[in-house]
Amino acid sequence: MQNEPNDGVDRRNFMKTAIALVGASSALVTQAGTAYAQSATAPAAGAGAAHGTVYTGDVIDGKKVISALDVEDLPRGTKQMFYFQGVQMPTGQHWYVSVIVVRGAKAGKRIALVSGVHGDEISPVHMIQSVVSQLDPAQMSGTVLAVLDVSRPALEAMERRWPNSGRGMDLIDINREWPGNENGASAPSRHAGLVFNRLLRPNADYALDCHTGTTGMDLTSFNLARMELPEPRAMAELFPIKQIFDNPAYPTLLANAFINVGIPAITPEIGAARVLDLEMIPSFVEGTMNVLKRYGVIAGPMGRTGRDVGIFVGNSGHTVMSTHGGFVELLVGLDDMVSPGQKVAIQRNTFGEVVAQYTSGVAGKVTGLRNDATAEPGIPLVMILYQSAAKENPEDYVE
Repeated sequence: MQNEPNDGVDRRNFMKTAIALVGASSALVTQAGTAYAQSATAPAAGAGAAHGTVYTGDVIDGKKVISALDVEDLPRGTKQMFYFQGVQMPTGQHWYVSVIVVRGAKAGKRIALVSGVHGDEISPVHMIQSVVSQLDPAQMSGTVLAVLDVSRPALEAMERRWPNSGRGMDLIDINREWPGNENGASAPSRHAGLVFNRLLRPNADYALDCHTGTTGMDLTSFNLARMELPEPRAMAELFPIKQIFDNPAYPTLLANAFINVGIPAITPEIGAARVLDLEMIPSFVEGTMNVLKRYGVIAGPMGRTGRDVGIFVGNSGHTVMSTHGGFVELLVGLDDMVSPGQKVAIQRNTFGEVVAQYTSGVAGKVTGLRNDATAEPGIPLVMILYQSAAKENPEDYVE
């Protein structure tokens, strides 16, 4: 809720910012079991079944290029690296995705670790690299599939969205596209279809799709998870982090695409975009290793979990939006508890005059804060996670 001299309340759902908050996105699924079908004209691989690993015959930097993966084809007790051939560029070349497969010496569960769905999300890449570096395939059961840079053109530009040349130059959020369509109307949609059908879905029993907040926002450590579902709930609670946002978010999120085909998944959110948060990453490494232990992929005692650190769980969110342009002074910090009516930010013009004062409309915990010092009207300033008796569905994320 914002209080200003002449303006009224602009209280939009937390999801107005969760995209700032999550690498996820907008609008919400109300039916957990809803399936999103792909075009009937899609190739047979769209069915999601594994049809064997397909090698294109190309080699890039010593790594074989594949256009489909079946981890069962790979020898046990090995760690292998590939480039997955994604959608074509305007020049006819392909965008490639970096893939690491750690196949245990014994049979077991298959866990997919994904990063790079948004190109400005750097900490998740390092987090997954850190997990993979600790894995010894000779001591493992099952398989870890690490897919590191899904949206390669966005990563090359340090851009959240995929730069698509279809109509001049669109910026398309691929996290609005899952499960994609191999014959879709845009390159990102087709790329998502290829990655989901030929790489992810056939080789995963459980999945973590790792993100950060968007550029311009600083976030606490949290998981976005469907807590009404037993396995996503169990995974989310294994992380020794600050918060869990219990909400489905958009139907097009990769985690929801996994869930819709029977693969339990969550969305870990590792702080701010465009930075390598070496203080926050270890907690997510510890949580991910706990997930691997839960499903018997690796042995050993559990590390710290959410229970050990007093994790805060909320099912609804409140976003304080700017109603003026000007310089922003934040009065709260990440993870602070706030109460209704508490002043959380003020805004000044270039003369130093206060043009707006902003208060919280709920009691909850601060999840995200704007880290740019200025804001025009309609920008998320403070995101607050809270528990509501009637879970409020998010309407809109802001990127």
